[in-house]
Amino acid sequence: MTTSNLPLGGSALETVLAPRLEEVEERLARAVTGADEMVDAASSHLAAAGGKRLRPVLTLLAAELGGGANEEVLEAAVAVELTHLATLYHDDVMDSAPLRRGAASAHELWGNSVAILTGDLLFARASQVVARLGADAVRVHAETFERLCLGQLHESIGPRAGEDPLEHYIGVLADKTGSLIATSARYGASFSGAGREVAGVLERFGAKVGVAFQLADDVIDLTSDAATTGKTPGTDLREGVDTMPVLLLRARQANGTLDAAGRQVLADLSTDLQSDAALTRVVDALRAHEALDEARALATRWADDAVAELAPIPDGEVKDALTAFAGMLVDRLA
Repeated sequence: MTTSNLPLGGSALETVLAPRLEEVEERLARAVTGADEMVDAASSHLAAAGGKRLRPVLTLLAAELGGGANEEVLEAAVAVELTHLATLYHDDVMDSAPLRRGAASAHELWGNSVAILTGDLLFARASQVVARLGADAVRVHAETFERLCLGQLHESIGPRAGEDPLEHYIGVLADKTGSLIATSARYGASFSGAGREVAGVLERFGAKVGVAFQLADDVIDLTSDAATTGKTPGTDLREGVDTMPVLLLRARQANGTLDAAGRQVLADLSTDLQSDAALTRVVDALRAHEALDEARALATRWADDAVAELAPIPDGEVKDALTAFAGMLVDRLA
């Protein structure tokens, strides 16, 4: 990630954060290698493919509310990205995703066992980094990883009898995505000396930003192509995972307001979507349905709610940059 594409709305902070992010990138490159030649190829695969680095950026940005990016902040930024990378290896196996960040997924290149073990290896590396940050950081990291696992489990099991599927899904997103982004922001504030109250504000901001980010991804997964996102559109649909646009259709079906086009989409989802033609047909139909606009509006609302959490933070460049960070999630939906 270069200075020009840091998600901070053109803030002057970009010139401050860019070299620090480069330092994080160098440390990350070292952290994903160092086993042996064969293992290093797999463990560095996704890190080398790039990515938004949203979590380290947020850690560095939150640190500006304190004393800035010291050694502990830099280490924390590496740890959260390592943890994120670890989850991607596992997610791609579970989703049978052929692409990640525009490159072949690890399991496509080396098989499921290597991909799963590589994810485990990266989590171990993240734990080693966090161990250097003290007992409280270890506890927070463990709690965060627990939520990541619970989110994936709850997504796989589905809502309980009588549970609202929409509320269940938001809970999944809060665990799978929001928890680590919240921790990223908390670490930046905490290790820079910004204080407990500020760290709590940033943690709540990050939690809501995380949900907004994933809701936006649900929309982008249907509206963009693989060349843009680096992922195959509709992968979740193919694996039988209902993302927010589909859940909104099912909610309309439950209350008797679903139109004919929506009923056809749900009927098609119950068929075999392994062929590219069948999957494309469903994706195109969802793109044309107003449920997609409803999902887009929901992502915007969560981003706005995240910004509202920043009210206790004094006005200034850092607050403006945090606001731009949340707004970027919505801007990419345009």
